[in-house]
Amino acid sequence: MARPLIFNMNNWNNKALELFGEEAQASAPLAEHTTYRVGGNAEMLIRPVAPEGLSSVVRFASGYGVPMQVLGAGSNVLVSDEGLGGIVCLTGGVDEIEPGGDFIRAEAGALLDAVVSAAVSGGLAGMEKLSGIPGSVGGAVRMNAGAFGQETFDLLESFTAIKPDGGVITLQKKDIRYAYRKVEGLEELVVLSALWRVPRGDVALLAKTRAEILASRAAKQPLEFPSAGSVFKRPAGDYASRLIDFCGLKGARVGGAKVSEKHAGFIVNSDGASAEDIAALICLVRDEVFERTGVRLELEQIPLGVFKNKI
Repeated sequence: MARPLIFNMNNWNNKALELFGEEAQASAPLAEHTTYRVGGNAEMLIRPVAPEGLSSVVRFASGYGVPMQVLGAGSNVLVSDEGLGGIVCLTGGVDEIEPGGDFIRAEAGALLDAVVSAAVSGGLAGMEKLSGIPGSVGGAVRMNAGAFGQETFDLLESFTAIKPDGGVITLQKKDIRYAYRKVEGLEELVVLSALWRVPRGDVALLAKTRAEILASRAAKQPLEFPSAGSVFKRPAGDYASRLIDFCGLKGARVGGAKVSEKHAGFIVNSDGASAEDIAALICLVRDEVFERTGVRLELEQIPLGVFKNKI
């Protein structure tokens, strides 16, 4: 087995700026890169614009022993007010989408909704109910994102991922353990691209379904406020939003964070919330629901960084 590459950690920041040039920025604010619009600074922010560049960032971080966090669309995460040390890698510049006769391939930074739109336009069926999910392909694969009875892994055939040494491997769906909002074995890998094998369908019918899904989201979800999607996973045999509503928590606030009156499963940044405001409200909701119903809601969103409130 090859030994991991470990370089001298001294001045890794300067080396990153030198190596990645305009793609790198020291002490960069993260709030503008998260859908909650909160979060402190990244010690080093890097925005690769090609798959090879993303591999180089992974190899660099691994070689220097620098912690690295990957952000796609910045949804489904809550970044702490203290920010993140090490490297934050944005994948948005690695976003090619390639539809084919019975497949669609997309790179990690592509928006999942853009992939769905391309599939629908190309008459490829089976992804249309994923319309409007506010995340990237990489994030969707990592958590098996889904909605309205469809999931990312339903028609997924394979995906490529970057190893810590920068090498790329292809993983087949049949070899991966996955379930509702959970995919195992990807902890040391960075998703690079995904391939779906998709049956043909009627473009008009697919477009109609997509339009209905988008309209339903607009009518039922608080899209007018910054949020990060559903806060909690769906408990067995129930819905987190129903339980939260049952407990009278719609409109509950901590600072600038609020449980949406439109959809109780969402916490929104309604008035200049901090990450700590959101974290405190998450704790309040989870504790109240458990006390009133005995159901312990499981967090779907991923906290990144250090929080005073244990979420």
